[in-house]
Amino acid sequence: MTGRILRRAAVLVLSVLVASIVVFLFMAVLPGDPAQVALGVNATPELLAKTRHEFGIDRSLVVQYFDWMGGVLHGDFGRSYVTREAIGPQLVDRLGVTLWLVGAGMLIAVVLAIPFGTFAAVWHRRFSGTAISGLSQLGVAIPAFLAGILLVQVFAVRLRWLPSGGWTPPDQDFGAFLGGLVLPALSLGLVQGAVLTRYVRSSVLDTLGQDYLRTARAKGLRPYPALLRHGLRNAAVPVVTVLGLQLTTLLVGAVVVERVFVLPGLGSMLLDSVSSRDLLTVQGIVLVLVVGALLVNFVVDLLYAVIDPKLRRSS
Repeated sequence: MTGRILRRAAVLVLSVLVASIVVFLFMAVLPGDPAQVALGVNATPELLAKTRHEFGIDRSLVVQYFDWMGGVLHGDFGRSYVTREAIGPQLVDRLGVTLWLVGAGMLIAVVLAIPFGTFAAVWHRRFSGTAISGLSQLGVAIPAFLAGILLVQVFAVRLRWLPSGGWTPPDQDFGAFLGGLVLPALSLGLVQGAVLTRYVRSSVLDTLGQDYLRTARAKGLRPYPALLRHGLRNAAVPVVTVLGLQLTTLLVGAVVVERVFVLPGLGSMLLDSVSSRDLLTVQGIVLVLVVGALLVNFVVDLLYAVIDPKLRRSS
């Protein structure tokens, strides 16, 4: 197991290195002059040259990359081309909002998907199982931002139970924090829960057809106890795979949902930076999102070995 962790950690470090090079080169080849963006169209050539030197963009790409990565490894993502403020502290503040949103959304998705998906599989020949399957199919077709707009119309505009947007840090007012988090988290969680329910149903259905589970039921065990005792571990392996992929999808979906609910997360910061062509800030945000996705895959890969004894023995 230790060898597996070390090998996967080495792959993770290599993947982060390659991703940083790709992100840097992608931003470097985009058209546009950061100095011109910062100074405006009336800047003189002398001032533009001075600003390019100040930003360090008049040096070779290799030097620029190692300077940037050297700073990133020390928590310094550079300064914004537009506001001239340090990017690192802003990333930390915005990342906290996005993690709260994604974490709450994933929690809602898992809490809904596991019992409903299992129920739909066990009772797939009954109306209740078919109804859950149909509702999950409908949920898959609804984008997260549309779910957010519908939730705002019902719970914020008509019923006035919850705020339609805004963010309160949990250390300032925890009640207001929870109130502001519910609707955006539901927007992500309900849609992802519908997707996950279908995978849980499919995985449990496949497990129910295995010989060892038929034998357990032939010995007198009812469907749920037989599944919990003998089949749940096997059914969990493909579900964990989808869970890891969905976490990555949630990070992307949070970009739009943050905009709908006016949350000051990484998604809002990314859209603002793209619209103002603040490429260094965009570069830092994209790197953080890519590293986040790679970390999720790393954890999911390790969970395989924990859940599946065959993989653990092969390690």
